[in-house]
Amino acid sequence: MAANDRASASGKSGAGSRIEALIRAALSAVAPGTALRDGLERILRGNTGGLIVLGMDKTVESMCTGGFVLDVEFTSTRLRELCKLDGALILDKDITKILRAGVQLVPDASIHTEETGTRHRTADRVSKQCGFPVVSVSQSMRLIALYVDGERRVLEESSAILSRANQALATLERYKLRLDEVAGTLSALEIEDLVTVRDVTAVAQRLEMVRRIATEIAEYVVELGTDGRLLSLQLDELIAGVEPERELVVRDYVPEPTAKRSRTVDEALAELDALTHTELLELPIVARALGYSGSPETLDSAVSPRGYRLLAKVPRLPGAIIERLVEHFGGLQKLLAASVDDLQTVDGVGEARARSVREGLSRLAESSILERYV
Repeated sequence: MAANDRASASGKSGAGSRIEALIRAALSAVAPGTALRDGLERILRGNTGGLIVLGMDKTVESMCTGGFVLDVEFTSTRLRELCKLDGALILDKDITKILRAGVQLVPDASIHTEETGTRHRTADRVSKQCGFPVVSVSQSMRLIALYVDGERRVLEESSAILSRANQALATLERYKLRLDEVAGTLSALEIEDLVTVRDVTAVAQRLEMVRRIATEIAEYVVELGTDGRLLSLQLDELIAGVEPERELVVRDYVPEPTAKRSRTVDEALAELDALTHTELLELPIVARALGYSGSPETLDSAVSPRGYRLLAKVPRLPGAIIERLVEHFGGLQKLLAASVDDLQTVDGVGEARARSVREGLSRLAESSILERYV
């Protein structure tokens, strides 16, 4: 990928991350168990509609005409009663106060919207113009829609979200089992110095797949609110250590910079993140994201780890010491061959820590080989 293409992709990714963060925060505010969600469901049950802006500033104020200035404490029952009035409600961004009620909102008519109903068109335009989330409750369609900076999310019942979340969790469990298998194989191959680019790419691919499924489930957890507590615990248990492992694999194997090709750890992680789901299935494309050429010959070529990944498994070994050990010895095989005296030559590694590193690496080597061949 050319430098300008990478910069463009990075810019789009940054904008996408910002919108995703806004949507996640808004979904959290209207999740089951919150006072706002309770109020919205009361509106639906009462067969009325509503238009609610979750924030107030000069831009919102400039769109408001008519209505009443209230500045009262927010409660779900007040929200329900005030939505019986014609017009919109304006809440503060922390959803602690109802600032205005019965307001007619007049957003910029030149703002493009795909919505058709008057209330939904207004909600979409207001969210785009002011940047605050806007909630539209449709009486006729019996739905609650959330508008955030041009994005529209329909709020579903917890049972429907939970069903999809459980399917995703079952998929995550299968992928995590496969990840553990290929990661264990990689550890054994590292000990024997038999790693190929294909082995590294397979682990990086599985780590990225697991991370993406976990991200999807995390969004379900946000949408479920208090109903997603058990799901959150299961997710945390399954993905513990996945994100650090992803970075350690890249740090171990990102190629040394050359005149033709260079790739930093951060760039490689960003390239992996930018791959589409289809591209992620192709090992050559994943290899290119890591900084390799991706040709069949390259996939079968031998590579050696720097040692970050296995050193991180040694108990109570600080990151600064790991950096010094890798810098001093330059690779895992030299680390495995180093004696206690050799390890003590590294700044900050005394006799006790040297023995701990030596014994830790020996145990890891033994267990990795046993898991592979027994």
